Amino acid sequence: MAKLKEEKSIYPVSGMHCAACAGKVESVLNSLDGVKEAVANFASREASVEYDPDVITPEQMRDAVQRYGYTLHIEMSEEELDRMREAEMRKVKRNVTFSAVLTAVILIVSFAFHHGGTAVNVLLWCLATPVVVIGGRQFYVNAWQRLRQGSSDMDTLVALSSGIAYLFSVFNTLFPEVWLRHGLMPHVYFDAAACIITFILIGRMMEERAKQRTAVSIKNLIGLQPKSTIVVLPDGTQVEKSISDITIGDILLARPGEKIAVDGIAVDGESHVDQSMMTGEPMPVAVRKGAKVFAGTVNGEGSFTYRAQSVGSSTMLSRIIALVKEAQGSKPPIQRIVDKVASVFVPVIISLSVVTLLLWLFFAKDNGVTYGILSAITVLVIACPCALGLATPTALMVGMGRGAEEGILIRDAVSLEIAKGVDTVVLDKTGTLTKGKPEVVDRLWVVGDNGYARNVLYSIERRSSHPLAAAIVENLADCEPVIVLALRNIPGEGLRAQVDKINYFVGNERLLSNNGVTIPDEVSAMASKWAADGCSVVYIASEKEGVMGLYAVADAVKPTSLRAVEMLRDENVELHILTGDSSEAVSLLARRVGIEHYKGNVTPADKWQYIKSLQDSGRKVAMVGDGVNDSAALSMADLSIAMGSGSDVAIDVAQMTIMSDNLEKVPQAIKLSRATVGIIRQNLFWAFIYNVIAVPVAAGLLYPFTGYLLNPMIACALMALSSVSVVTNSLRLRKKG
Repeated sequence: MAKLKEEKSIYPVSGMHCAACAGKVESVLNSLDGVKEAVANFASREASVEYDPDVITPEQMRDAVQRYGYTLHIEMSEEELDRMREAEMRKVKRNVTFSAVLTAVILIVSFAFHHGGTAVNVLLWCLATPVVVIGGRQFYVNAWQRLRQGSSDMDTLVALSSGIAYLFSVFNTLFPEVWLRHGLMPHVYFDAAACIITFILIGRMMEERAKQRTAVSIKNLIGLQPKSTIVVLPDGTQVEKSISDITIGDILLARPGEKIAVDGIAVDGESHVDQSMMTGEPMPVAVRKGAKVFAGTVNGEGSFTYRAQSVGSSTMLSRIIALVKEAQGSKPPIQRIVDKVASVFVPVIISLSVVTLLLWLFFAKDNGVTYGILSAITVLVIACPCALGLATPTALMVGMGRGAEEGILIRDAVSLEIAKGVDTVVLDKTGTLTKGKPEVVDRLWVVGDNGYARNVLYSIERRSSHPLAAAIVENLADCEPVIVLALRNIPGEGLRAQVDKINYFVGNERLLSNNGVTIPDEVSAMASKWAADGCSVVYIASEKEGVMGLYAVADAVKPTSLRAVEMLRDENVELHILTGDSSEAVSLLARRVGIEHYKGNVTPADKWQYIKSLQDSGRKVAMVGDGVNDSAALSMADLSIAMGSGSDVAIDVAQMTIMSDNLEKVPQAIKLSRATVGIIRQNLFWAFIYNVIAVPVAAGLLYPFTGYLLNPMIACALMALSSVSVVTNSLRLRKKG
């Protein structure tokens, strides 16, 4: 059976004003043949769609959504999207200014002539009509479109509440005698109708500004992409080209201070590149021939050329942006319940509004009609599905965006939920706790650190392919080579060579012993100390001078490992080390970093079984590895964290990816996850408790006991503030620490 072809795209959506809107867009897309899964995000105003392009096209999805009054933008650049949203914001500001000025006049007239007659009512009618018709036009148009499709949303509540207040007031202005005949005052609520629309517009403007702040991380990442770069042609000519015109294999020039255009390999020249946008690490990275460079990173003071390897959507930056966007649009398990509540929220509120009116009509002794209509309007106004819709996505946008800024990529909301409950972290040794390659950590020269002896050692070791030799060569990179003759590699011992007719020995203690070289006691004591610390000892000796010096070489512990262990302990996390290295090596490392639980000589299958046994004992386990050699263990763990250093493999296999080799990012990721999930729960609690308390109060619950009836204008302000408060609470995640 042929595998279904699948594509995943994220499309901007216009017309979503609340959680019910997002739910409708989502349900419409999910009902289409060929759509595997669609998720609409109210906060980011986007829809993520996974579909089979052989069955359905983006145009068909756009048309399906369009029938319900929403617009799916299938071909729109980030610049066009920004321009469209800026235009929308300018329109909202104009409506707010226009409506606010007239509403202020309406309130002044209402308070100044509180018991005014028909003339005052007509004046209020004239002032309120432009607010309702012009300022509130979008609410009525959207509500009508939803009604035609048999659905409802926040605009339905606004249109009903303001429309009822306005029409009731118009009726009382034109036909006051209907009420006067029954001894009732013909009250008008033009001020309420105008205030409802104005406050909602102000609330949406504030909400939109707050939502834009939640998306600042993505905007910052997108802003890293340069628009053009310099291409070096085969004849050496330099021409400026748009990024979209760059192809794989092009030779590009990175000038001082410029952003790298695409991913590539340095060809010529040297510099330092700021990769903090990708790794979260402030120290620039040295770039010379053969080094990898990434789009969006910033070149330092030098200049170099590089060959394009990945362009367009294939660059690491583009993949990070896509991953973060997708993650921000994902949903934790609790959001499924919220979606179900949001889908029936508006119909339930409308029903409660009708029940409120009927209760007032049947049970109120005086002013039942007036108070009933007023309370019904207040119920419609105060209910807030927007707070429910914003509670989760705004927190995800801020939390995951902040993670991306710090070099922590989180795959989805489920990973956040899992990370919150992690109580055990299993660490690989090589490349995770340690640097992953041998380096010189100490040295002792018996004959004095003279340049000639160093040159001899450098020249002999550079002829060897052993990892320990490579570490010494790197340490002695400033030495001058000398002529080496009769080089002989002695397995298990080291190297023997001749320089200026003198035999030299570079290797371990056995090599020196087998060639009659005596090791002084003080040198032997130092070598024993280094060996006890887990280092490999490399001697240099000659038949003329005996032992000349010795080097301690080890896979050094990362400077960040000790601090990372402390930070994880502060989060009440139990730590384990698993490695294929010897038990002695892991024992030394565990003592050095202060980890009690460790095991050496383990195979990938052993790691898998070890993690399973931890899970069987009730632990929630996170595995931290390199994403390549630890795939089985990563897949078994509850949470997989890859120390990727920007590798493609790490991004693909793990639920979380640390883009640098800084182990401190692991506790930061767990802490950020816990904070984000905590904010989501706070937001949802506030959104639910607000509606649970506000709706009964709006219906008049307090009136029999206190004589207090909530004014629709106050209710409208409370509703707007409830949405803004949720977004503002989410923005707390941007604070460091």
